[in-house]
Amino acid sequence: MSSTTPLDTRSPEKYLTLPDDRTLAYAASGNPSSSIIVIFFHGVFGVGIADTPQQVLLDKDVHYIAPTLAGWGKSSPRSKGTPYHVALASDTSALIDHLHPNKDHLEIYVSGGSYGTVPAQMLYGASFDIFPYGRYVKGCMLLAPFSPFREDKDYAKTMTMANYIMVGPPAQYIPFKIVPRLVSATIGSKFKTVEGAEAFVRSSIFDKMDDEEKATFAKWRADRGKAEGQLEREFGENIHKSVHDTWDGFTEVSDVIHGDWGYSPAALDDEHNKRPIFIVAAKGDKLAPFEMAQWLTKAYKNAHLRPLTGGHLAGIYWLDDLWKEFLALC
Repeated sequence: MSSTTPLDTRSPEKYLTLPDDRTLAYAASGNPSSSIIVIFFHGVFGVGIADTPQQVLLDKDVHYIAPTLAGWGKSSPRSKGTPYHVALASDTSALIDHLHPNKDHLEIYVSGGSYGTVPAQMLYGASFDIFPYGRYVKGCMLLAPFSPFREDKDYAKTMTMANYIMVGPPAQYIPFKIVPRLVSATIGSKFKTVEGAEAFVRSSIFDKMDDEEKATFAKWRADRGKAEGQLEREFGENIHKSVHDTWDGFTEVSDVIHGDWGYSPAALDDEHNKRPIFIVAAKGDKLAPFEMAQWLTKAYKNAHLRPLTGGHLAGIYWLDDLWKEFLALC
């Protein structure tokens, strides 16, 4: 497969005042007048970024929208009395209302990477009562996905020790969010600067690539016209921004993945199941284990698994082709 996407052009971050006076940060690119919407959710230590979309999305004339999840970056933490999946549906609805006040004939494609696959799945399976725009959703693409831990009883068996402690049973059994607070205290000093955050992401992801993935990454970087070290720097900038104002998003990650998603994949009705869910996972991914993608493939009735070689970032090398495969299913 090849990746021949244009050079990145990052759109500026924008802010929406929500009905409850909270702030939702987001970025958007593509055609704002299009009725075809792609929503992409970022992962842990990320913010909404809207670079130039993949060529297949440009050809489809989409409006690409990347919200920053509640409690990350400049997005306000959610109201604690509101379940996460309900707050997510409300915030996303408000953003679509704002950007597309003419609701006729919308086509919505929901997607996410890593932890962002959790909110993507929440919207895919959301009741139309809390997320009316769900009726316009045509499909969902998950890159390096997580399964719902309350249903996937074997979720912890293939986790790394670090992830097991940070979002697995210890984070749930030890009260008062002590585990995520200790983690934030331990790594927080590194994230106070872009340089520190960049060094962290290099050691935790880029330096752990095997030789085959390093070669694939180098080719992808050359195809996109990125300088050596540029992506690592961009990741460092995103990490720094994600927790510069608040750590609220991070401290609730374990609770969100373990919590109520608003539905069970096996219990979705025909109206939801008619929409494909495209699951992309790398067999060498240590952060989002391949076994979770396999569980999701069995749990959703209209699931399609696309295995890749490589690690946690493998999906970005083939995004143009993956979007083509996904859109062909919808």
